[in-house]
Amino acid sequence: MENWEDKHIIFFDGDCGVCNFWVQWILQRDRKNEFMFASLQSDFGQKFLGERQLDRKQFNTLYLWKAGSYYLIKSKAILKVLHLLGGLYKAAGFAAQIFPTGFSDQLYNVISRNRMKISNQKCFLPTPEERKKFIEV
Repeated sequence: MENWEDKHIIFFDGDCGVCNFWVQWILQRDRKNEFMFASLQSDFGQKFLGERQLDRKQFNTLYLWKAGSYYLIKSKAILKVLHLLGGLYKAAGFAAQIFPTGFSDQLYNVISRNRMKISNQKCFLPTPEERKKFIEV
């Protein structure tokens, strides 16, 4: 496992196919090695939620966290991920900012509520190299 303190941590629902698709998508595009991942159900994810007095039983929100700096949720987290990936993704994220956060979070909520119906994603098995980017403790 890499040193997570220097990375942007993406907390996601480990049981959600849409979330696992999103994680795989980022893994394939993280050329600058900016991100690590932790499921919200993991001990690390539960600690993150508990320290912020967030619901430790609801896993319908994606969180992006940089230790000592910030944490973002929902559409703001997604836009920040796009920005950090750079290139065309950064441009797409910039263009998406024309929509008010309330609107983009509403869209996020619709997808989140229906994420189990949307996905027929098979269980994701990361490669040994990708596995180093997951925080499990």
